[in-house]
Amino acid sequence: MTREASSFATDDVQPEKHSQIFWVLSDSWVMAKRSVKHITRNLDQLLSVALFPIMFFLLFSFVFGGAIDTGGISYVNFLVAGIMVQMLAFGSNYTTLNLAIDLQRGIVDRFRSLPMASSSLLAGHVGADLLRNTISALLVLAVSFPLGFQPVAGPVEWLLVFGLILVFSLAFSWLSAIMGLLVKSMEAAQWTGFIIIFPLTFVSSAFVPTDTMPEALRLFAENQPLTHVIEAMRAWLVGTPVGDSGWLAFAWCIGIIVVSVPIATWIFRRKTSR
Repeated sequence: MTREASSFATDDVQPEKHSQIFWVLSDSWVMAKRSVKHITRNLDQLLSVALFPIMFFLLFSFVFGGAIDTGGISYVNFLVAGIMVQMLAFGSNYTTLNLAIDLQRGIVDRFRSLPMASSSLLAGHVGADLLRNTISALLVLAVSFPLGFQPVAGPVEWLLVFGLILVFSLAFSWLSAIMGLLVKSMEAAQWTGFIIIFPLTFVSSAFVPTDTMPEALRLFAENQPLTHVIEAMRAWLVGTPVGDSGWLAFAWCIGIIVVSVPIATWIFRRKTSR
């Protein structure tokens, strides 16, 4: 199977639909491997994947564990879902940063001369973030067991947890892709995600029960997407009531993906076609 040269600014790599899909997937796989190589060769990214979630988990469990009333479960059991979602959200900021780097350093101009699908660069960065975030989630779980984490999840619940990890990571990575395309500098890319992620993670049920918050803050915390994701994971892992959070968590994530993917692709095509 061969492919004719085509503009990077379009995804029309072959007139046949099945061939087009094949080449888009193939190009995305190549771009994902490129991004993964950057992770393995970049000590800073490796340290953030390994140390950042562990540091947060240890700090919160030992510093705040004895001061916060979480009802009928231990603080470690309460904390695992919150730390995991926080790490996934912060990890997605690498999509913002890496896209900004590609745009600022001119590598995209090189890709434009190649017969490749334009959306593959975005998909590659998102795919690499998915791998990085999965590793971070596994590290959080690995550290939590020696500290007293006692899950009650069965096989179905574990599948639901890991499924939610994947769709949540994809959702925030595609949102981060939009931010990476909109920022004007790499410096802006570094802080843009944090000013959004920090408030969302701390004004949620990640670290404290929402019923301890002032009423206006509590209403926001209980109805924002991160709280639903955290509450769903917590319920499946340690048996707390899930309520509507199970389906709302997936609905929020899928909705964000459905909206973010075409917006990110449209912005990227506009930027690379100039």
